[in-house]
Amino acid sequence: MSVIKITADNFEDVVLKSSKPVLLDFYATWCGPCQMVSPIVDEIAEEYPQYTVGKIDVDEQGELAMKFSVVSIPTLVVIKDGEIAAKQVGFAPKEALLEMLE
Repeated sequence: MSVIKITADNFEDVVLKSSKPVLLDFYATWCGPCQMVSPIVDEIAEEYPQYTVGKIDVDEQGELAMKFSVVSIPTLVVIKDGEIAAKQVGFAPKEALLEMLE
């Protein structure tokens, strides 16, 4: 499965109503560490169909960034059953992200 671009318009359907754990990557195109974590997030989306993976551009979706209290990027959030289950600020290796999803 590929990464889903999350917006305020599709957030409820894609994230809150998901029956699978959701990994959200809050990023910006100008952010160096975000560019380092992005390929890892892409890999997880391709290799692990049991998860929903989405990316949220904080410059375009400021309201969602505020909702999750994102003050530094990248911020990675795991949502399970509509609730925040884990949060990681800054770069994290693939193994750490997968542990958050379990």
